[in-house]
Amino acid sequence: MPRAARPCARSQRRRLAGSPRHGRHRHESHLAFNLPRRSHGNPGTPRPDGPADALTLLRADHERIRQLFGAFARLRGMDDEDERKAGLIDELCAELITHGLLEEEIFYPALRAASGDDEMVDEADIEHAGVRELVAQLEVMYPGDEHFEATVAVLAEEVEHHVAREEGEMFEAARAAGLDLDRLGHKLAERRRQLEEDIDPAGGVIDAMAPREGMRIARRAPD
Repeated sequence: MPRAARPCARSQRRRLAGSPRHGRHRHESHLAFNLPRRSHGNPGTPRPDGPADALTLLRADHERIRQLFGAFARLRGMDDEDERKAGLIDELCAELITHGLLEEEIFYPALRAASGDDEMVDEADIEHAGVRELVAQLEVMYPGDEHFEATVAVLAEEVEHHVAREEGEMFEAARAAGLDLDRLGHKLAERRRQLEEDIDPAGGVIDAMAPREGMRIARRAPD
């Protein structure tokens, strides 16, 4: 019988559920991302205080995600390794889904309209779908389960590849297209606040594989 998704480590948190992805296995050694060591108690990078442009905000999100992967890789051999890994994966999955929503609702549509490069944005959308698929698999796995470490390793590789392309090709395209990055940054910050406040208080499940219309998080009103 399939095991239910593990409960989130924090109350009033989104939970992400979905079906497994098969056939890809990598080694955990890819997880370190060549990051400087940080204490496990504070793996994240603070987001900029006050107004920031869109690329600064997205880059800060990327760095926080990198730090969470780095913290995960440093847990090997600790007495409470499995418990800590479960908590970090809960946090990482929520961060990835929130960040993906911000890009898909605000940054990608603006970049598509300004640059006219549908192929570039379509490829980013497909990469996001792959990340959501892996997140859905991890939400029904536990540390120590078969393929748990390999699934995290594949997720780390896919995220790093996506982030590198985004911070290179896509950020450059955003600058070249003349996007109002300050205005876009304000919209991203406001939408993040909405997403973080609009967590289902009953602790219900958000299916990471379901269409956006099926999510409890309210979609952003069109401009």
